[in-house]
Amino acid sequence: MTNKRKKVILVCTECLSRNYSTFRNHVKSEERLEMMKYCKRCGKHTLHRESK
Repeated sequence: MTNKRKKVILVCTECLSRNYSTFRNHVKSEERLEMMKYCKRCGKHTLHRESK
């Protein structure tokens, strides 16, 4: 049985720091994951995108 969930790293779009890691289903969602998360380096909520 294959595992459909893979680990992804979220990167802040402003300072480009890698703050968070999470899992997502690659079979169901084709596009990259985007979330509003708190960046410790920027000190505010910013958009975080899935890295390559």
